[in-house]
Amino acid sequence: MKFDAIVLGAGIVGVCVADHLQQNGLSVALVDRKAPGMETSFGNAGLIQREGVYPYAFPRAFADVLRYAGNQALDVRYHADAMRELAPFLWRYWRNSHPARHAEIARSYATLIEHCVSEHRELAAQAGVSDLIRASGWMKVFRTNAKFDRERSVAERWRREYDVDFEALDSARLKQLEPDLDDSLAGGLRFTAAESVSDPGALVAGYARHFSKIGGRLFLGDAATLREGWSVETQEGRIESQRVVLALGPWSGPIAARLGYPMPLGIKRGYHMHYEAQSPARLNHPVLDVENGYLLAPMARGIRLTTGAELARCDAPKTPAQLDAVEPIARGLFPLGSRLDAEPWMGRRPCTPDMLPIIGPARRREGMWFAFGHAHHGLTLGPVTGRLLAQMMLGKETIVDPNPFRAERF
Repeated sequence: MKFDAIVLGAGIVGVCVADHLQQNGLSVALVDRKAPGMETSFGNAGLIQREGVYPYAFPRAFADVLRYAGNQALDVRYHADAMRELAPFLWRYWRNSHPARHAEIARSYATLIEHCVSEHRELAAQAGVSDLIRASGWMKVFRTNAKFDRERSVAERWRREYDVDFEALDSARLKQLEPDLDDSLAGGLRFTAAESVSDPGALVAGYARHFSKIGGRLFLGDAATLREGWSVETQEGRIESQRVVLALGPWSGPIAARLGYPMPLGIKRGYHMHYEAQSPARLNHPVLDVENGYLLAPMARGIRLTTGAELARCDAPKTPAQLDAVEPIARGLFPLGSRLDAEPWMGRRPCTPDMLPIIGPARRREGMWFAFGHAHHGLTLGPVTGRLLAQMMLGKETIVDPNPFRAERF
């Protein structure tokens, strides 16, 4: 079975790459060991972050570093036995998070973010799943005026630099928009140009159905069987192509390293749990509790509580201590009912030390291409990454300058 391109990884990024290649007339095979959207893409907060022009940086204030070192913070935890392995990545991440360097990174990152909403809307309309995307924006809420004022100043800078639209909410306006949140909140920020998804897994599955409808082929297989040529073993037999795309998220690193591209990829794990809302309470927006580092999002299954970051080896056993720590606080923010999942879900965010994804060719391996390392913004950037990589692979004019995302920067 021969194809014009093989895409390895059926998360949001891989599905969107495959979809755009197929739309451009290539015969495409999409390979994963699970059904589309069942790994990291399944369990995120469901945000399409048009405001996310500055990727999430490593805290540099001494007080913050000291707080995280104690490993009791609500928003970041770590496995002590993984720190030696992760130290080189964290050191480079910390250096790239210097304000001047972070601002430089944002100038490249914002070129992708600019297209995130429009690209999702277009692909969702083609796939017939526009009903899964909500245009209501999302919120950060604050428990203290001091934190509210600092974050509002940051949002105002984003608006000046990148035309990021937001609404500052005093306590009365916040109560009007979210009447069932804790009355003691100081205020909030509502990012009005952002959108959210009621079921991220279903959205990816919908994009994958569209890929199949326009002639693409889905295969169950293991990317570890990839051999130069390029070929991959699947449940239906060996498939071959002159082009292969690594879009395996956190599992891209080992495959790339085996083929001569050792990437400094770090993993931030995260957890979620769904809850009933106590009747008649209703949550209208995804809401981030800034001081406590968790997010509540209204989803098709219920209210999803998502945690911050856990620094650990990719396949280490689950340790959902953050979820257990923030659940009582979340119950005070919004009237959550019973847990709806048998156990916490865990996902893995693939992160680069300069916070930019890796998108483009592997120039020392003819026919190999990369599309991974999107960290917290995989869902946000999936469709625009798919369009950009398809344009690069076909020699077309690109939607943005791809140079900042080249693999050779490492």
